[in-house]
Amino acid sequence: MKYYDPWSSLINKIKKAGGFVNAHAHFDRAYTINEQNLKGVVYDHLYHKWLYVDKFKESASVKDYGRNIQIALDRQKEMGTTACLSFIDIDSVVGLKALRAAKLGKEYAKHIGIEFKIATQTLKGVTSPHERVYLDIALDTGVVDIIGSLPSVDKGLEGTHLDIIFELAKKYNKRIHAHVDQLNTSTEKETELLARKTMKHGYEGMVTAVHSISIAAHNIDYRHDVYRMSKDAGLSFITCPTAWIDSRRTEINSPTHNAITPVDELLEHDLIVAIGSDNIHDVYKPYSTGDMGTELKFLLEATHIYDQEVLVNIATENGLKVIGSYDDRDRGTSNN
Repeated sequence: MKYYDPWSSLINKIKKAGGFVNAHAHFDRAYTINEQNLKGVVYDHLYHKWLYVDKFKESASVKDYGRNIQIALDRQKEMGTTACLSFIDIDSVVGLKALRAAKLGKEYAKHIGIEFKIATQTLKGVTSPHERVYLDIALDTGVVDIIGSLPSVDKGLEGTHLDIIFELAKKYNKRIHAHVDQLNTSTEKETELLARKTMKHGYEGMVTAVHSISIAAHNIDYRHDVYRMSKDAGLSFITCPTAWIDSRRTEINSPTHNAITPVDELLEHDLIVAIGSDNIHDVYKPYSTGDMGTELKFLLEATHIYDQEVLVNIATENGLKVIGSYDDRDRGTSNN
């Protein structure tokens, strides 16, 4: 008797729906892990890793960045991804080297038949005029598809950071993807801040929260308030399930939860959720391969989401929506 294999069934449905969409990654830093940093810096806190990465950014050439991006695109294609978005470092340390490589990566992606979109990663923040100028130049190139945001890097000025990002998004007519609530702690309330700023700036439906893990560390009343606020703001979400499964143990009391975006609750509030790989073979996630099948498996196991139609939407259509490609494909105007 032939047995039913739900995983194979799910993968086949994803293929028929057009293939995986990796809605959040960092291809420019992919494949930079080595034996030396595997023994040391991989154990550091996120904020310390940000400083360590500066060493690579200073020394890497456009060719180095191009190699990383090309390998990532090849591997994504091999693993069944047909569309992807990568944040690309842009700041006073790297300048526009990574962005120039990403522009070449777009041409390569067309050649191999995969859609590739670029978002700005500003690890030095945007409140400093010295750093902000690099973002302005990057946006003027016309290469950037989505404005990326990392409010926590402008510590104490998170609201100002978002105000600047929203003004730029409106000026250049770009979607926003913001890293928020990454540390899995009840001290973070960045998703709430993002929702409030979205409504303040009248940018409903154009903003995506990346990660939003710390929502799950709050009590149920607060969580539901954030979900309702997110719905009013038209926020969408990207979960990267393996990215924060290594969340550090703390003594801060919180509801029992997995270190993952509370996707099950987001869906109950009719919020759009897509999926991404985040980092690949670097000091942040040295063993991550970027396989979207692995990400989806972690998601369904951690959240008890077994409905295949829901999982297919998360892996495909919702990803196209948050990276701004869904309407283009629907009209048959995609680049690929």
